[in-house]
Amino acid sequence: MTKWVYTFGGGKAEGRAGDRDRLGGKGANLAEMCSLGLPVPPGLTIITDACNSYFDNGREIPDGLHDQVREGIRRMEEVTGRIFGDTNRPL
Repeated sequence: MTKWVYTFGGGKAEGRAGDRDRLGGKGANLAEMCSLGLPVPPGLTIITDACNSYFDNGREIPDGLHDQVREGIRRMEEVTGRIFGDTNRPL
């Protein structure tokens, strides 16, 4: 299965600056800054190929993308101690 989502935060990142073609400039730079220990809020990057796949396949969301985004959000919740959609401690 294609990896559509790369996460970063808590001093760990799945990408680096050299992944610019895959993650885009902002995604690659955020991943690199996180890897260097700079204070970057946790987040995720959906790779540029996901957009290409969406348009190439009749505007169908690529297989696995939803699950990978959910897992990325779960990781952000883990790093921050906050919950996506929570009214008291929103992510």
